[in-house]
Amino acid sequence: MANLKSSKKDIRRIARRTERNIALKSRLKTLRKKALGDASDSDKTAYASALDKAVKANVVHKNKANREKSKIARSALHSKSRH
Repeated sequence: MANLKSSKKDIRRIARRTERNIALKSRLKTLRKKALGDASDSDKTAYASALDKAVKANVVHKNKANREKSKIARSALHSKSRH
């Protein structure tokens, strides 16, 4: 257990951030499943937007977000060519 007042505060702060990060990552996973399936363009843009917000909050690395957005764009091209 922490002894210093600042350490106790750090523990509370870390708990809040961890809870927020888990919720955000879970939302990203859900949006990713929707976007990679047979999804509308609005689902894909929602996922890209959520990725950008996660990068801004330092939850996801910038390169990972760009890689994911590229993957979504490629899947959109392939799904249009199949029809």
